Amino acid sequence: MTATGPVTTGDASLPLPLRPPAHQVDPRAIWWWRLRALPFPIVLLVAQGVGWYFLPPRPWHGLLIATITLTVLWLLVEVLVVPSLRFRLHRWEVTDEAVYHRSGWLVREWRIAPIPRVQTVDTEHGPLQQALRLATVTVTTASARGPVRIAGLDADQARELARRLTETTGRHPGDAT
Repeated sequence: MTATGPVTTGDASLPLPLRPPAHQVDPRAIWWWRLRALPFPIVLLVAQGVGWYFLPPRPWHGLLIATITLTVLWLLVEVLVVPSLRFRLHRWEVTDEAVYHRSGWLVREWRIAPIPRVQTVDTEHGPLQQALRLATVTVTTASARGPVRIAGLDADQARELARRLTETTGRHPGDAT
């Protein structure tokens, strides 16, 4: 997506250029997304295996073969294809003027949060993220769309990003509304 001109943010004094964010998430995010995709299809396969064992062969085994095949295909796509696509498409950048974030592989979302609108900056480290030394930075703004979440960052990079955002927003007067 290319820009033909600046995007205004509601504050006429702050035109922001629409351009692709510069940074990718950490490559370990691919493994985080893969591990997060595993539980439900695995539970579904186990339930189908139990059904295979306990249900009479007719008419159930034909249906179970079809559902097991679809579940395995779904699992392969969710574990092998989707995380790689997400990695290629997810981008982020923070400047002194705004937080840029692009995400989504099926439905793409492009968010620009002006620094004067930032209210809080949070970091999150779930169990899988901790194991992979990853983090998510959440930038809450005065927007009805909700916060900007930059997931899959290196934990140290996320800590530095949160520090920088806090410092940058502290230089802007006002109440972020």
